[in-house]
Amino acid sequence: MLFLYDTGIYLYTLFIRIASIKNKKAAAWINGRKGLIPFIESSLHKNKNYTWFHFASLGEFEQGRPVLERLKSENPEMHVVITFFSPSGYEIRKNYALADHVFYLPTDTSANAKEFIRILNPVMAIFTKYEYWYHYFDELHKNNIPLYVISGIFRKEQVFFKWYGGLHRKMLSKVSHFFVQNQNSSNLLNDIGFKNVTVNGDTRFDRVEYNATHTAEIKIIRDFTKDNKIFIAGSTWPDDEKLISKLAYSFPDWKFIIAPHEVKPERTNEITELFPNSIRYSEINSMLSETIDNQNISSTFQVLIIDNIGLLSSAYQYGDIAYIGGGFGVGIHNTLEAAAFGLPVIFGPNYQRFNEAVELITAGAAFTIKDQEELRKCMENLQTDIKREACGKAALNYVKTHTGATRAILNFIGKFK
Repeated sequence: MLFLYDTGIYLYTLFIRIASIKNKKAAAWINGRKGLIPFIESSLHKNKNYTWFHFASLGEFEQGRPVLERLKSENPEMHVVITFFSPSGYEIRKNYALADHVFYLPTDTSANAKEFIRILNPVMAIFTKYEYWYHYFDELHKNNIPLYVISGIFRKEQVFFKWYGGLHRKMLSKVSHFFVQNQNSSNLLNDIGFKNVTVNGDTRFDRVEYNATHTAEIKIIRDFTKDNKIFIAGSTWPDDEKLISKLAYSFPDWKFIIAPHEVKPERTNEITELFPNSIRYSEINSMLSETIDNQNISSTFQVLIIDNIGLLSSAYQYGDIAYIGGGFGVGIHNTLEAAAFGLPVIFGPNYQRFNEAVELITAGAAFTIKDQEELRKCMENLQTDIKREACGKAALNYVKTHTGATRAILNFIGKFK
């Protein structure tokens, strides 16, 4: 089985290398790993004790961030090394202030894992939600280095629970402790013999609550919205935007903010064409010193397109209703960021794999729609202040009652450091 695993890693890397000829993200994945082990060795200080955090991508970083930041706050002398699997995480967080170093994770081969662990020699390793790498887990275990999986979530269809998943179950045996999001994950692990499991929820709740209570003002968005009711759509895809464009036409008294999942020029061009009465965030920046001032922008345009990365999580503070994209594709994006600001949440039909979305619907804080007519009816239903505020209060209460996972993890780790 290990031979098949290693072959799979080799073939995956080969596929990415071929794709890198035309795909920029694949090229970044390959280029970021060239000469990586020697670079890491030359960068690290041999006399420092590092704590290693690994994240698949940006979403997992934001999920594990509360643990990293609280651990650093309580242990200021702690030295942190972060690794990312994906370029989308690395490129955005490569200069993260609380990390001594941020690297790509070298490909999971036996040789790479031995060299990386030898060079880093971490006091502990913390992996968030996903990412299970056999050779890294094995090497940490051989060197008696604690390995924690936080905000883990397991489903019965995963390979760990199949008759042919022996190697992957062996991989799990290298983990010192699992902190999982729900009881079902704990039951699945218990059924295959793992008792080193704590159900303590999802650290994302701690992150979104902190963000909602410590968010900075965004003057351009504040001036654009003024005293209008705001429909803010986050992480949208074309199918979402087509529905919302018709909604904007039907509700001319509302302002709309669109933050697409991808901010490539071709995508923002498409959105601009869908929303004729729109302006891009970057355009306002350039216009402020010219002929159009904020007053004119607010009165002239109905739709603001956020064409940069990093504003969405703070922009929700200006919203009255939130729409989360992705529900007409493989699945919805982050609903909790909006819920933490006390906004009713709307999303498309593909949400069942996301427990928080299901629970937000049950709490009366979220609504799912299948087409244009259902979106219009949902919007009409939320027109009254009483209804909208009741749903928003339910959303905020849902977030607040699920915080605390970070503290539980740190209390556990503190006993064994």
